[in-house]
Amino acid sequence: MFNAPRPAQRYASAPVNGLGGSFVDENPLAASIYDDPWSAAPSPSPQPIPSVTSSLSSVLAEATVPDSYYRAFAVVDTTNSGETSVNALSRVLSTSGLPATTVEKIVNLVSSRSRVSKLEFFVALALLALAQSGKDTSVEQVAARAAENSLPEPFLHLDTLQPSTSALSSPYPTYRQATLDPWSVSRFGSNGGGSDFAAPRSATTINGGATSSLAGSGLPREWWKTQETVDVTIQGQQGFILNRYTVYEINTEHGAPVHRRYSEFAFLWDCLVRRYPFRLLPALPPKRVQPDAAFIEQRRKGLARFLNAVINHPVIKEDGLLATFLSEPSFENWRKHTAVSLEEESVSKHVDRIEEITVPSDLEDKLAFVRGKIGPLIEQWQRICVLAERIIKRRESAAVRIPPSLRRTYLPAHFTFPFLSPHHSSLDDHNHDHIPGPASSTTSLAASLSMLSSRTAPSDDLESDDQADLARLTNALRAVVEVNERCWRGDECELCDGVRQGIAHVASYTQRQSDLLEQRTNALLYSTLEALKSQRDLYIAMRDLFIRRDRLSVDNVDRLKKRVDSNSMKLEGIKAALKDGWQDDADRIIGLIEKDQATIATLLNRRVFIRASMWHELRVVLHNKENALLTQLVQNLAHDEQAFVSSVLADWVSLGNAVEEMPYE
Repeated sequence: MFNAPRPAQRYASAPVNGLGGSFVDENPLAASIYDDPWSAAPSPSPQPIPSVTSSLSSVLAEATVPDSYYRAFAVVDTTNSGETSVNALSRVLSTSGLPATTVEKIVNLVSSRSRVSKLEFFVALALLALAQSGKDTSVEQVAARAAENSLPEPFLHLDTLQPSTSALSSPYPTYRQATLDPWSVSRFGSNGGGSDFAAPRSATTINGGATSSLAGSGLPREWWKTQETVDVTIQGQQGFILNRYTVYEINTEHGAPVHRRYSEFAFLWDCLVRRYPFRLLPALPPKRVQPDAAFIEQRRKGLARFLNAVINHPVIKEDGLLATFLSEPSFENWRKHTAVSLEEESVSKHVDRIEEITVPSDLEDKLAFVRGKIGPLIEQWQRICVLAERIIKRRESAAVRIPPSLRRTYLPAHFTFPFLSPHHSSLDDHNHDHIPGPASSTTSLAASLSMLSSRTAPSDDLESDDQADLARLTNALRAVVEVNERCWRGDECELCDGVRQGIAHVASYTQRQSDLLEQRTNALLYSTLEALKSQRDLYIAMRDLFIRRDRLSVDNVDRLKKRVDSNSMKLEGIKAALKDGWQDDADRIIGLIEKDQATIATLLNRRVFIRASMWHELRVVLHNKENALLTQLVQNLAHDEQAFVSSVLADWVSLGNAVEEMPYE
């Protein structure tokens, strides 16, 4: 039950195998901890990857963590992701007033990657407290204090924590971009929403009440600027050991936040797919027993994409159950006291004559053409999402391997790592995805992501412009400035002072660059990458729609017509024979004929409804979203990258002016 794929797969006869023979694995995310939530196979556990976190897992043991630790971590983990950046950790530690040399030592002790887990962050705070009290600053000392359940509390001035000094504006200044309904119809109804719980909708026309004469896209002008946005965040774990579950907070533009668990998302999806089987409905990410933090984060993003897709669908957005899900404080209690109708949309709606006429006669040819492209499109967008995520992670340095020669120079002895070379790693058995051709010996585009280390090309080891290394470089430069505060000559030395001030300017520059990269990486991860995945989800939803139509559009009209003809002939024979009691037999057969004819009329109307629905989803939903939203994505990306590069250039110019007067003698 828990590891099985989402029920959406029950409509699939066979998975689309469009990934074979490409330069990525058949399942591009199989070797990555960032699991593909739409894989047809049960969600596997990630490959065991040696990490610093596992080495520190026994340091704090069962010790009680002071509340000040949690408050400090909450300051830098605003998204409840369970981790933060090295740059953020360094800025928190800098508020203690300790020398930069000590801060650098603590940062290198707890983490060798660009991201810092909550456990590593807590160990860093314990080390900071030991340093403030003049004690030995070592992980062993922290472990000893944890064994005594007396973790020291550091003195931090979090109110003086400097925000990011980046001049780069956020690519999406308001995460909730608009409060207007993109189709100018109140999603909650005139009574404030939530009254139409039993039925899918109260509207009777197929396109949500809009007239069939809509020209062009079938949507209001510039509809992409008024898309609604739902924000999903992780609130934490609840329940007991064998019944623990993750709680998600949903923030909409129409009311107070509500809390939901995954099973409630699954209930909503199951109801919607039964009510709207002939609509574009994204799949849900899977469930897993004892998921890790990375899996939960990916699932959170998948749930957010699902909600954002359905609340911007021109038909599904009007559903009463969806409105209740987004507004009811206790959805579990509401379900216990409310009967939810699973009646198919076609039962309560009809297609008027004008709408029926607008459906093209060659609709099946158009659908067949689109269906032929869906497989390759899913393959390519899956590939784009995987490669984009790797590029972003490399930019953040999470995928940059630490060379063994450097690793042993600054990592403490109690951190042990397996030997990783440019040509071999423990993950090689799972990754045979080099680019074909001569370059494949030195470059691997499909190197698997990991939270600590991964196999990458030798050129990746030379990357020095990533956020984590810049944060560490900032700490090292500040330490140099502190060490060289006085010259060996004993008196004031203009040469040493001038050079030291220049190094201080470089440290300020690297701090700004670190802030810029951290902000830009977060924007790419939480906006650009999610937009790319939404594009992939759209085509997967279209594939699932075709599968549902093949399965659910089958009816027995032909068999009923034959039965009507047979009963009609039988009725004529009874009337001709005029035997005793023939009128009762004739009335009974007439009743059967009328019942079958009513059923035939209903099924024929359903056929028309299915055709109109497929035409609406193709013309209005798929065609508009796959083009307009992609245009919006590319334009925003180009604009944001230009702003980022301009900020980097401005910092270089500022640094050049600042160090222009550095002395030579």
